[in-house]
Formats: sequence, structure tokens, C-alpha cells
Amino acid sequence: MESTNTAGASAAQAPHKKLLDFVRNNRLDPAAVLESRRKDIEALASVNATLLGGLQSLVRQQAEFLCDAAADLQALSRGSQAVDGKAPAKLAEALPRSLQKAVAGARGLTDTLYKAQADSISVVGRRIAENVEEVKGILRPKQ
Repeated sequence: MESTNTAGASAAQAPHKKLLDFVRNNRLDPAAVLESRRKDIEALASVNATLLGGLQSLVRQQAEFLCDAAADLQALSRGSQAVDGKAPAKLAEALPRSLQKAVAGARGLTDTLYKAQADSISVVGRRIAENVEEVKGILRPKQ
């Protein structure tokens, strides 16, 4: 049973060993390679945090929009119960306002999504540019 455990452990370490052997054999700086990967992970974490913030903002805006729509509907239903004959006029005034609110809410949601995606793409683009420069520096052999 020990032979299978050690064989499994050495097989799991094989890719890492190959990478380290490649780095050492080509006189590359292992610290620079690890630092570059660390920065990649930080960039991904930043992208995830940005997207999470955007989604949280989106959920808040949707909740506000739904609460406003529910309040408008309640106000309309209370107004339509009035017997004074002004209910159709109130309804005619309220519908365009509700439509304008809905359009403004949709624009706000779209802007939030656009900003979250643009910020994420910006982080990834910067990290790619940094990565190219780091790879150029890493691939220069030590002298």
C-alpha cells in the first residue's frame, strides 16, 4: 500500500518538478516566476471583487426598483377604489410616470453592469500588459 501512496504523491508533484527543473536549467529566476503568478492571482481576485461589487449594486437597484413599482401599484389600487370618478385620470397620469421610472431603472441597471464589466476588463488588460513585461524580464537569462 505504501508504494501506491508514494507513486501517487510523486505523480502529483511531477508537473511542479518539471516546471522547477525547466526554470533552473534555463537559468531563470524562480522568485520572479512565482511573483508573476502571485500577481496573476491578485488580479483575478480583484476582478472577482469588482464583479461581486457590481452584482451587489445590481441587486440593490433591482430591489429598490421592485419596491418602488410595488408602492406605485398600491397607490394606483387605492386610487382606483375611489368613487369620485377621477380614477381613470389618475391612472392616465400614473402610467407615463411608471414607464419613465422603469426606463430610468433599466438604464441604471445597464450602467451598473457596464461599469462592472469595464472595470474587470481594465484590470485584466493591465495584468496582461504587466505579464508580458514580466515574461520578457524572466526569459532574459541571468548573467
